[in-house]
Amino acid sequence: MATLSEAEIRDELKSLPGWEYRDKSLSKLFRFREFMDGISFVQRVAEMAEEADHHPDMHINYTRVTFVCSTHSEGGVTEKDIKLARRIEQAFASQSS
Repeated sequence: MATLSEAEIRDELKSLPGWEYRDKSLSKLFRFREFMDGISFVQRVAEMAEEADHHPDMHINYTRVTFVCSTHSEGGVTEKDIKLARRIEQAFASQSS
């Protein structure tokens, strides 16, 4: 799977509010009310990632969780990362509802 150009990535980011492109990766910080809310969300994303066989880096800092998506084997952002970011967004929206 080929990496996306910076222009393609910037175009995709228009529909992914809060996500940033930096260091050949997509990333976003999510905030939660309680520590365990963030942990539950990490578990939910981990299950989705395992199902897709595409795993983000996850950084947990108390009530803040940052997801970083890149396709390491390709050295940058691919369509897999865009799809994973969208799934994370959908999961967050449904959890927040």
